[in-house]
Amino acid sequence: MQNVEEIICDLIGVPFVDGGRGPDGYDCWGLVREVYNRLGVELQDYKMSCYDAAGFSQRAEAERPRWTRHELKDAPVPAVVAIRLNSPSISHVGVYIGDGKFLHTREKTGVCIERMDSPVWRHRIEGIYTNDGNDNTC
Repeated sequence: MQNVEEIICDLIGVPFVDGGRGPDGYDCWGLVREVYNRLGVELQDYKMSCYDAAGFSQRAEAERPRWTRHELKDAPVPAVVAIRLNSPSISHVGVYIGDGKFLHTREKTGVCIERMDSPVWRHRIEGIYTNDGNDNTC
């Protein structure tokens, strides 16, 4: 399999767009779907605003049984990183790309790679998950 960082290098710097599914802009779930699609895995699309943190969190909780949680030391690549942003529940996602790094997109930065152990992220990351394969939805 090709190195994930090689597969995603052209995504770095692509702007954040609410509801974006590429190629000119992505929201956080659109970016996750794009990375997985490039690796031959199709994930369900959720048509909701990334600004709907409550809706996002409810969906994440409802879908949790279809996902397997991993510890960082055992996390496969790729895996979905579930993040809490200004909320006690999951409101953001990214893609674990190995070596303690994840890819995500935010309004101010666009698509970027960051370290999971950075002071900004280490207390906001709720978990790392892989899809268990049930009917290709998350």
